[in-house]
Amino acid sequence: MAKLDETAKGVYIISVTPFTDSGALDLDSTDRMVDFYMEKGVTGFTLLGMMGEAPKLTLAESRGFVQRVLKRLNGKVPVVVGASSPGFASMAELTKAVMDDGAAGVMIAPPGTLKTDDQIVTYYENAAEAIGSTTPFVVQDFPQSTNVFMAPAVIARIIKALPSCVMLKHEDWPGLAKLSALRAMKDLRRVSILVGNGGLFLPEEMERGADGAMTGFVYPEMMVDVVRAYQAAQPARARDIFDAYLPLARYEQQPGPGLAIRKYVLQKRGVIASATLRKPGPKLAAIDIAEIENMIARQGKRLQEIG
Repeated sequence: MAKLDETAKGVYIISVTPFTDSGALDLDSTDRMVDFYMEKGVTGFTLLGMMGEAPKLTLAESRGFVQRVLKRLNGKVPVVVGASSPGFASMAELTKAVMDDGAAGVMIAPPGTLKTDDQIVTYYENAAEAIGSTTPFVVQDFPQSTNVFMAPAVIARIIKALPSCVMLKHEDWPGLAKLSALRAMKDLRRVSILVGNGGLFLPEEMERGADGAMTGFVYPEMMVDVVRAYQAAQPARARDIFDAYLPLARYEQQPGPGLAIRKYVLQKRGVIASATLRKPGPKLAAIDIAEIENMIARQGKRLQEIG
């Protein structure tokens, strides 16, 4: 598989990690999930992300899960693996393992201990050194989770200093002004920018210069079709598609139960056998499920209206 580079675009789906009812890795569901995402038209995968329950996996489980996905894909699309870690030794170990297995690159989020701009830049310089200068990496900018705010100028410093930085996962919220500022920097090497937050701001982000999405939503076809519509210069069509899915996309973005919602609907769609989250994790109440079912039914009606 070719390595990730600055031209990446489309939808890199943030994959869930399927478990059995008992909490063991479910590799049969993993195969079905890979096939499902491919059928929906994704252009890449991102594994072991924050919504992939990566901190709940052992290193052996992480490696085994990545290997299973790579084997199922057989080089059809690139795979990015989350390699964030408090220490560079474990980051380097996982990076070497997954790159040897055929991953296209890794994604690195800053630890919450970083407080200054210089500390952030130095951290990424050290991370790039640890994983090797020939390993492409993604800067994950998700301050709602990391509590690390990276201003556009800081991101620009990282991109300028490190040629192996080929992508920004833009997940600040609100972050539209940041995206515009980065794309307006004429002296900055152009890297791929894929956006997160469940695609909740995808139309606006595409119009401000994003290359696609790197996030999860239980209907990945929404993000795929929205991105394709923008690539075909059909913004009105893109917004009609987005609007049809918006209530459920908004509902799924709730902090806390969001992943439980995603896994419930994936199970309902026949993708995974169990909606189980590894403990600790939330469980949906009967009223939650009723709300989800109502939104799915209404979503179907809206999709019929737009054809």
